[in-house]
Amino acid sequence: MKEKEHITQESEEEKGIPESQFNLKTYFMKGFTYFLVIVACIVCYFAFLRIDDIARLAKEIGTILQPIIMGLAFAYLLNPMVTMIERKLNPILESKMKNKRKVHSLSRNIGVLVSLLVTLAVVVLLLNMIIPELYASIRDMIISLPEQINDAMAYMQRHAINDSAISGTLQTVLENAASSLETWLKTDLIRQVNQMMSSLTNGVISFFETLFNIAVGLIVSVYVLTTKEKFIGQCKKITYALFQKERANMILQITRKSNEIFGGFVIGKIIDSIIIGIICFIVLSILKMPYTLLVSVVVGVTNVIPFFGPFIGAIPSIILILLAEPIKGLYFMIFILLLQQFDGNILGPKILGNSTGLSAFWVVFSILLGGGLFGFIGMVMGVPTFAVLYYLVNMFVEQKLRKKKLPMASDVFEKVDYIDEEGNVHQQKPEEKSK
Repeated sequence: MKEKEHITQESEEEKGIPESQFNLKTYFMKGFTYFLVIVACIVCYFAFLRIDDIARLAKEIGTILQPIIMGLAFAYLLNPMVTMIERKLNPILESKMKNKRKVHSLSRNIGVLVSLLVTLAVVVLLLNMIIPELYASIRDMIISLPEQINDAMAYMQRHAINDSAISGTLQTVLENAASSLETWLKTDLIRQVNQMMSSLTNGVISFFETLFNIAVGLIVSVYVLTTKEKFIGQCKKITYALFQKERANMILQITRKSNEIFGGFVIGKIIDSIIIGIICFIVLSILKMPYTLLVSVVVGVTNVIPFFGPFIGAIPSIILILLAEPIKGLYFMIFILLLQQFDGNILGPKILGNSTGLSAFWVVFSILLGGGLFGFIGMVMGVPTFAVLYYLVNMFVEQKLRKKKLPMASDVFEKVDYIDEEGNVHQQKPEEKSK
């Protein structure tokens, strides 16, 4: 012990730090750490007391930064198209230009410009096609739906058994529904339209604010896409500055995996839903179904929701078509079942692949949890978010198993009865072995 103390004193004297000053510095650092912990606890306590004010402030900041958030979202969605165009243009430009920096800059600018023009053209074309037809479908539905309900009740009265309790109950339900719907169409709907007209000024202002945010968001997306390597480099620089190398490497790995999950799922699901909506529109047009465009839009939009989306979109669509033409409603039921089988077994796996890595149980769990907390957005984004959390938990578990030198495959543990101290897997219990 004396030799160790002597060595320690010599090393401190060599460093030029007296023992009393060294101990004072150690105590000061410990005290400063305790002070920071106490301050953090006090700040968290008062933050919980002011949680409503903090939420209001966060909402205001989110409103102010809405154009930036839109721009980042636009850039994220347009990035695959920009990358594809840039990959196609680079060999062509390199054969005609010697300066690689100019080739990269020119191909990037062309990729961003073409992707923006294509996206805007598609959006404008869809709006020109959808809005007039959608307005006509909704107008026809409002005009003809009460008459269709009355016809359905008359049909039931002609064909149902008079003394049937079920028939009487259904007739009463339909009569009440028809009366409520007619009252809503004649009174509540008109009143709501009048309220909308009276608040038209606020609506116009909000509409132009949204357009302004979208325009600014597109400009921001252009800057982000043209200098995306610089932004990525700055983020990596900050990450390695704040964390140790091992933690920084893990953060980058998690970020890459999250981007792979979200990018593959969101973009793939949008493409899948557009294709399903187009197929639905073509088939319904051939079959001359009522409310063709309205039903196709509903089916395409709700198809973005995994698992439950087809049912959410199909049920109101079936009711609308059944009220208009019952036999075509049955045809639509058969068609929608075939369409969803095609989407679930052929189209969806081709586009999405195994982008989330979740089983059917966890998909349903994440949709219910996300929908219950955040509504429609939660149902759509719940699956990729939960997939990232699932990946993190799986990575943590595998790291612990690796340290213990245990197998990491889940199917190995399905048949495990016990594992000995050396890490060998056994399927027979020790008690049974002794017998």
